[in-house]
Amino acid sequence: MKQHFTDERTGISYTLQGDYYLPDLALPAEEQVEVGIWGQRHLQYIKAHRKGFYTTLLTKCELNRHLADVNKQAEDMFFRLVKQMAEREGVTEQLKADNQMEWVARMNNIRSRATEIVNHDIIYN
Repeated sequence: MKQHFTDERTGISYTLQGDYYLPDLALPAEEQVEVGIWGQRHLQYIKAHRKGFYTTLLTKCELNRHLADVNKQAEDMFFRLVKQMAEREGVTEQLKADNQMEWVARMNNIRSRATEIVNHDIIYN
């Protein structure tokens, strides 16, 4: 028996595995895009809780592009929220110069709240 052959009608090649010929299928190369922390969090979420969606993105070779889009949206929203909250609560460079510890405490609080909002609205939704 031949180890490999190609079906002339379809152009699909087959390899002998035990008693059966299985098609030699491969996914097309997916564009490599850098995914940040927000995209990685979203990836973990969809792997665990939205398996069908994850599989669809993976088989369509759209997973990295989707994660990069989510990462960009989340990052933009996070920085916009931090800036808006800091302005509304009076956390300024003047406060930083006058009382560094107070500024750090308030900024950490703002960043924590912004992270929770982004997680709720974009990452885990």
